[in-house]
Order: sequence, then structure tokens, then C-alpha cells
Amino acid sequence: MAPSAIKPSGEAYTYQGLQPFVPPRALETDEIAGVIDQFRTGAWYAREAGFDGVEIHAANGYLIDQFLRDGTNHRTDRYGGSLENRARFLLEVVGAVSGAWGPDRVGVRLSPTSSFNDMSDSDPLRAFTYAARRLNEYGLAYLHVVEPLSADIRENGRVTPHLRRVFEGPLMVNGGYDAALGHEAIARGRADLVSFGVLFLANPDMPRRFAIGAPLNPPDPSTFYGGDAHGYLDYPSVGELDEHGSLTACGCSL
Repeated sequence: MAPSAIKPSGEAYTYQGLQPFVPPRALETDEIAGVIDQFRTGAWYAREAGFDGVEIHAANGYLIDQFLRDGTNHRTDRYGGSLENRARFLLEVVGAVSGAWGPDRVGVRLSPTSSFNDMSDSDPLRAFTYAARRLNEYGLAYLHVVEPLSADIRENGRVTPHLRRVFEGPLMVNGGYDAALGHEAIARGRADLVSFGVLFLANPDMPRRFAIGAPLNPPDPSTFYGGDAHGYLDYPSVGELDEHGSLTACGCSL
């Protein structure tokens, strides 16, 4: 299901390998409340399971992202058309999840410039600035923005700095950071937090490596989403210094 019946190009990862995408079914207006309730229920389950909080995944081409962007949302009801309408689904999900947890235990993740799975918007700066400004109404734990450091929007640079100016809560950034760039982003006030995905996947002891200045394992993209432990749980951790003063690796995980 999707906001509109638009089939993306490319293929999906499955247990049978890559398979062509199938056209989604556009949600009926009266179905949307039930989908929002599923987010609420999932949040309750996370709380009962003992989690400390939840992050709403409104990025990377998933359902909320599809509603927000005009490249994937061609609806003509109250969830489509104007930017205010396209943001409605995001805000109603945030309200539902915040009701289950309390907003100070809820984060939201956005990806303003991601084109994964044919995602697009005619004016991402306007769309995501609006979304970030509206999220101020909830008192969230943080806003998590995933955007490569090299991303460019209409020759005006990245969207993240604009979101930093309008979002009043803690801002977490992601995309191309290492230890030095992460420290610089926080020191210069560009972010309050930095998250790591690919580097953490390839370095299970990444905080220790950062602390002691150890080299990082290079990620192996060919194993991403592979469905087994290869390239997921088998990256080595830093071990003891050997007799030559260089770092050796062990099979343990810290």
C-alpha cells in the first residue's frame, strides 16, 4: 500500500534475492486511521518490551516519506495536494506515537534529499522545512536528519542546515560523518548529536576505535541486506596491541 499507486523502478530485497517491485495499492481515505493506529500499537509494544523510546521512521522512501513528498503523493483528498495536507499523515502518526510514549521519548527521522526507490519532491527545502517547523509542536526527544554531506539542493547546499534553524529541539545528523566530522558538527553548533550507520555496521566497537584513534574496518556494501550473518556479525573488533605496536583484531564484539 502507498499514498498513490506509483510503482518505483528497481528491485526489492527478498529472501529469494532481488525481485521487481510490484505496483502498490493506494490507501483509501477511510483506511488511513487504521494505519496510524498500527503505529500507535507498535509503539505500545515497544514500551511493554522495555525499550527506552522509539524513533518514527519517516525517511528513506517508507510510507510516511511517501505521503510527505509530491513525487509519490498524487492524492486529492485531505492527505494530498497541498504541503499542509501531505504532512498530515506524518503529524498524525507523531501524535499517535507520542500519546503512547510521551513525546520526550519519541524521535522522528527524515531524509530530505534521498532519492532511494525513486523518491522525489519538487521543492524539498520547502517541504522538509515545513515538516520540521510543525514538529516543534510536539516537544520531541530529537529530530534525526539523514543527508549525505555532499547533497546539493538547487545549488543552495544541503537541507539540514535549514532544518537546524527552524527546529527548536535537539537535532541528530547522519550521512558521511566520521569521528572528526562529527566532533566538528557539534562544536560548530550544526547538530547536537551524530548517528552512524554503515560505519557502526562494519565496526561493532566503533566508540572504542574512536576513543583510541584506531583504524576502521572498511564496510563491504556487497553484503548489505544479505539476509545472513556474513557482512553483518562477522566484522572484527579491535584487540590488543601486538609486539610491533600495531592494532590486531579479534573475533569478539564489545
